[in-house]
Amino acid sequence: MKKNIIFDLGGVLIDWNPRYFYRSVFNDDARMEDFLSTCCNSEWIVAMDAGLTAKENIARGQKTCPKYARELALYDEGWHHMFGGAIEGTVEILKDLKKAGTPLYALTNWSAEKFPWAKKNFPFLDLFEGIVVSGEEKVIKPNPEIYKRLLARYNLKAEDCVFIDDNAANVEAARALGMAGIRFTSPARLKEELSALDNRPSHK
Repeated sequence: MKKNIIFDLGGVLIDWNPRYFYRSVFNDDARMEDFLSTCCNSEWIVAMDAGLTAKENIARGQKTCPKYARELALYDEGWHHMFGGAIEGTVEILKDLKKAGTPLYALTNWSAEKFPWAKKNFPFLDLFEGIVVSGEEKVIKPNPEIYKRLLARYNLKAEDCVFIDDNAANVEAARALGMAGIRFTSPARLKEELSALDNRPSHK
């Protein structure tokens, strides 16, 4: 039986970076980097991935980071401009796996209110047999609970799954549950690692 392949989205299949938008807001890389490290940082962004709306999170951020209140207010309308597009090499791998009949799933830390836009603008997301979105679940990777929900929802066994993510902690969490884990660094390297898994001797 073919293994189930579970993909992360951002950083693996989709290029997303707030710098794509905020460079035009700041016109000053030093101030932008200060903003991104102190206010619009991963901890702030992940609150939306965990269930907060952009409006709620912006209001919260403006209280704790008033010096960048204006820039935070622009996050919601500017979010669509934070994409560099699809990571085409990985999309080609995804399409090849689909053609080969490999069951494909996605597990993503993503805002529930923003994900419908992604579905509309990245047609390759239709190749997945199932997608679990953290914002809808209100739990984020690397919390084991979200992996367990994906496995239960689609009746998958961890030992029959390969999990791909660019975040090392997320990969380790998948491995701890019994999945094979691949830390994504590039499409070329991913292709090599998937091939190595295919050619690994089976133990019965």
